[in-house]
Amino acid sequence: MPFQYSRFYHTCLKRPCDIIFSLLLLICTSPIFIIVAILIKAASPSGSVFYRHQRIGRNHQPFTCWKFRTMLPDADKKLAQYLETNPAMKEEFERDFKLKKDPRILPVLGHFLRFTSLDELPQIFNVLRGDMSMIGPRPITQAELPRYGEYVDTLLSVRPGITGLWQVSGRNDVSYNKRVELDMYYITHVNFFFDLQIALKTILVILLHKGY
Repeated sequence: MPFQYSRFYHTCLKRPCDIIFSLLLLICTSPIFIIVAILIKAASPSGSVFYRHQRIGRNHQPFTCWKFRTMLPDADKKLAQYLETNPAMKEEFERDFKLKKDPRILPVLGHFLRFTSLDELPQIFNVLRGDMSMIGPRPITQAELPRYGEYVDTLLSVRPGITGLWQVSGRNDVSYNKRVELDMYYITHVNFFFDLQIALKTILVILLHKGY
């Protein structure tokens, strides 16, 4: 019964809720968009304000995920260079698909945007386009798909989210295997009140800066 209700919520109710909440959030944060864009251009004039990256979404469909740029220009090329010369960094990236102390991050501003999660605000447009949901599993890259093994089809049966159970359960302090468990738990137990609980916890996590 809970899983049937979860499917009904996903197919009938979640998308209208996403549209309403994302529009309200966009209206409330529009001044922040302007301020952050100006700060990024001032801190790093040669690069774009936004960072675009390919992720895999619902039904295995690739989409462009948007963020405010928090790294130096040509960050992807720099990553390859760092991984070639630093075995420990390469091991960390291959294990977690991220670096806790990423040398490519813009000094001060980049750390601040990540610390406050303001870098993820442009994903509101991904929600409005239907690529993402306000709450759901973290959007993953093509390279991460094998990490989900037999659960990959379940993961890609729903839209990824701007925030989700992983983000409010420790985020950077959670292993990748635990992240897979959290994603599967969310997909099979989600309902409106579960999403509301995660949304409220996200606010607390950002304010307390826990796990970021």
